[in-house]
Amino acid sequence: MTGVGDTGEVAAALLRIGREDPRLSAFVEVWPERALAEAERAARLPLGALPFAVKGRAGIRSFAARRLIAAGAVPLGSTSVPGPGTAWQTWGLGAHGRTVNPWRPDRTPGGSSAGSAAAVAAGLVPLATGSDGAGSVRIPAAWCGVFGLKTTNGLLPSPDRTGLAAAGVLTRSAAGARTYLRCVLDDHRPQPPPVLPVPAVFSPDLGFADVDPEVAAVVRGAVRRLVAADVVRPAGIACRLLDPREAWQAVRGGEPSPAAAEIRRENDVRLDALFARVPLLLTPTTPNRPHGHDGPGKLYSTALTWAFNLSGHPAASVPAGFTRDGCPVGLHLVARHGADVPLVGTAHAVENALAAVRP
Repeated sequence: MTGVGDTGEVAAALLRIGREDPRLSAFVEVWPERALAEAERAARLPLGALPFAVKGRAGIRSFAARRLIAAGAVPLGSTSVPGPGTAWQTWGLGAHGRTVNPWRPDRTPGGSSAGSAAAVAAGLVPLATGSDGAGSVRIPAAWCGVFGLKTTNGLLPSPDRTGLAAAGVLTRSAAGARTYLRCVLDDHRPQPPPVLPVPAVFSPDLGFADVDPEVAAVVRGAVRRLVAADVVRPAGIACRLLDPREAWQAVRGGEPSPAAAEIRRENDVRLDALFARVPLLLTPTTPNRPHGHDGPGKLYSTALTWAFNLSGHPAASVPAGFTRDGCPVGLHLVARHGADVPLVGTAHAVENALAAVRP
């Protein structure tokens, strides 16, 4: 993403949505008249009428969307989120029905930023906003084979009173997320590239998660390639956390307990100690591959992501490869509090080194 669009780019994106969305059902609403009217004005601004989508019907009112529009991006429509009865928050319902995964239509795109991930993965828009309270940006990014960033909790305004949800973005690559951060943070200073190799800790399961062996193998292979390419350097230390499920559910439900509070406190202590020694933690983004549209069963696709909604660390998912049955797998990158911009820079280097071959 160059950050420079034009009115023709908006028109072309609307044509793609009209052609492909009946199959994908990534959008709840599309605003062609508004978008075309805005494109000419926006073309003179820094982002040059860059087309983008917003998460859900309320997404147009978000802080990030307003900052993007002010910089010259043009919203084309609102994307799908889970409907009533989908307590697992892993699929979406768009204007044409259930939202499908562009790689495997029989599988969910993940959620809750389901339509945003599907729209970016299918090339309908180069950027879509999201929000992440348990993995709602990173999970669909992983399962749709795109880049997804959860910002540091509290860095950007969020309507979530629990403090778990943070603003995020889904893009085709980390370069698009750099454009997003420059706009929403109003920080246009040149950023130095990361000093490589970056010291990193790899944890396949954070000490508690039951990870699909093939998903784990894809991520291990990606990490080996990063080490061989001198992008990351193993730090020789381990990361083992307590399962955060009880703590996350207590915070979300507003029902704190001493046991839940102790889990959160202990994990914070362990993560503080880890990030005092290294700037980067690597894990699989999800323990499982995309499930079918009937739901995930007893699996928690959030198992490796929601710890960092509790702790507040910025985290991103980068495409790592594919399982043998054609399902995308994400590599999860977690960084120190407030290190959102350096994290995106590191993710860009990771992407270049992996250059995952798509089936």
